[in-house]
Amino acid sequence: MAAEGRPAIERLRAFLRELKPEARTLLTRELERGLLRGDGMAGAEMVLAELRRSGRDRDESALHFGEPARLFFRPIEPFVVDDAADRVHRGRIARAALEPIWLWINNALMPEEARAYGIQVEEALGAGDTGAVEHLVRSFQDRVVRRIPEMLADVGRDDKERRRLITQIGTPRALDDVKTVRGILDARDGLAVLGGKLPDHIRDLSGARMEAVKALIDSPLGAKSDLFLYSLVLLMGRLAAPWQLIRLATRAAGGDDVARIAETPYALAVDIVLDEIERRVRELGADLKSGRGIAVGALLKDIHDAVRGLRTELDLSGESSWGRRLAATRAEISSLLSAEIELMPGRVRRLLRPRPANEISGKTMLDPDEVAEAEALVGFVVACRNYAGELAINEVTQRSFGELQKCLDTGTRTLLDALRTANVQERPFRQSQVDAAVRFCGKVFGQEYAALLAKAAEVAFHGGERKTAAHG
Repeated sequence: MAAEGRPAIERLRAFLRELKPEARTLLTRELERGLLRGDGMAGAEMVLAELRRSGRDRDESALHFGEPARLFFRPIEPFVVDDAADRVHRGRIARAALEPIWLWINNALMPEEARAYGIQVEEALGAGDTGAVEHLVRSFQDRVVRRIPEMLADVGRDDKERRRLITQIGTPRALDDVKTVRGILDARDGLAVLGGKLPDHIRDLSGARMEAVKALIDSPLGAKSDLFLYSLVLLMGRLAAPWQLIRLATRAAGGDDVARIAETPYALAVDIVLDEIERRVRELGADLKSGRGIAVGALLKDIHDAVRGLRTELDLSGESSWGRRLAATRAEISSLLSAEIELMPGRVRRLLRPRPANEISGKTMLDPDEVAEAEALVGFVVACRNYAGELAINEVTQRSFGELQKCLDTGTRTLLDALRTANVQERPFRQSQVDAAVRFCGKVFGQEYAALLAKAAEVAFHGGERKTAAHG
């Protein structure tokens, strides 16, 4: 029952959200490696995006829904966005807003009907009567769709009622969230038809594929304004590269002139894409701040490709609100990344600095967690080099990467000499430093260089052992 009538992409998203943390981590690493090598599988970008969402604050944001609520919100799933509830996303709703809205429906909007609905759905599920379940869910959705405009009309006439409603729901954008839920449910039949005709995954929205998709959205199915908005959001969820949605706007305007695009209904597509880029930048900031670094390289690539896509597909040379938004976003990206990039050379130097013998005991070792974090930071800066131009971080990346290369180039020789001359007490710590240097060099100079360095370290270690034995 749960998977019936749902596109494969939505079933995949549900599956990924249920994976255990270890499985999510392993899958994330493998997919990111593939993307960064340039041989990622079809749909890898979407899978990585969902893995990031499921890994971020998973326990804190879990919704305590029973099956009646899950079934009620099923048409909303393609329009749910994992972002702070106070952020604006045209045609989408924050996941964190769903539970408060469900509680409001049950406690304030229509408590008697909601209670009866829950009991009847549970009974029908227990009896295995899927037809009855679908009828009950649809009927209750219809009643909610009819009741919300009545409530909004009352709220519009009475400011006290408006404040009361906002308090009852408790989300930062309570009225907008209610309108979005109502709009999607009201358009669910047209969206279901459109969703059934759209491909589950669109790697490249261009040529004949774009013409066919645009014809679907331009059809009577998408004629109503709300349905048009939700159709664009639904389509974006099927795109491997969400920024390609703007190609419908340039096609509708017959070119890349933003003034002409702004006069078409497809101007919405540009706003939706900018919303999504800004969300991904916040997502990047959260990942970097948390220290988890979940698929940061792939996320950087997503953001870079989206920024480059907008700058390539649209003529933003003049003054426009879209140009200002993108410029502000690039400035935010630059500030966010620069702060992390500038930390990296110092982190590596602290780990690899030569230490005098009096600071080393037989138990002294580099902290494996610190080494792993520094290695991830080195990999992050290496990834940033590939995207520095579009993300406005050329200068800081070149400077920091140059410092890192110099540190590794000169520091590894010093570390090898120290390992070669180390006594029994010093040797474990000296070895841990060389091991860290090998890992960092693998990121910067490649695995072949790292393998040569590891071999040199092995020779130095055994040379030190022989020297110690000879003196013993």
